[in-house]
Amino acid sequence: MQDHHLSTYAAGLDTAGFTIIPDVFSAAAVDAMLTTIAGADQTGPNFRRTADLFAIRSFLQEVPAIAALVFSPALQQIVRQLLGEDYFLVKSIYFDKPGDSNWLVAWHQDLTISVAAKLPVPGYDRWSVKQEQYAVQPPADILESNYTIRIHLDDTDEQNGALKVLPGTHRKGIYRADSIDFGATPEVCCAVKKGGVMMMRPLLMHASGRSSNGHNRRVIHLEFSNRTLAGGLQWAERPA
Repeated sequence: MQDHHLSTYAAGLDTAGFTIIPDVFSAAAVDAMLTTIAGADQTGPNFRRTADLFAIRSFLQEVPAIAALVFSPALQQIVRQLLGEDYFLVKSIYFDKPGDSNWLVAWHQDLTISVAAKLPVPGYDRWSVKQEQYAVQPPADILESNYTIRIHLDDTDEQNGALKVLPGTHRKGIYRADSIDFGATPEVCCAVKKGGVMMMRPLLMHASGRSSNGHNRRVIHLEFSNRTLAGGLQWAERPA
């Protein structure tokens, strides 16, 4: 993967708030990831399984053998070239949406970050906790500087819950989904082939529908930042 090739994706990430890079991982690399996930001890509280969704929170900590596969030279180059040398991982989740899943996600922005402990810090509010992992809404400028990388382990289209996005909405700040003008900003379906990567800004308005084609939608969701949090707050998953 050449640097000049990656530069073609930078404009979309900046102006539209997302971009799709195909063939970042080979089929063999994806299969190796799936084998590693299947072999993990899935009894811990960060493993959630229902009829509609299987999820692993703190994914890289729960399945440490996956890190060498995920942070391939190609992905490391994407982070360096499109985000910056100073960006680091702050959150990781694995999602497996089965082919007959009725799980859908309404239009929303990703407004929270995961932190190691709850501390009273001005500008950080709307605290919540899941499986002993604290989430909080930080100041908007932190969300505006963060990025998400989604590694697709299956071919994904609108029939099995591909993300729908409203291009450019990451530039509108934080706002309510019920204020969306779909006439002014038509939705785009982000179809991604197995081994491809979707990159997006957290404030990009996005959603996903139910599955209708019987095919899984397995995704590794990684969040990156280059920011230090205020008041002693620490990112939950920043590598040591």
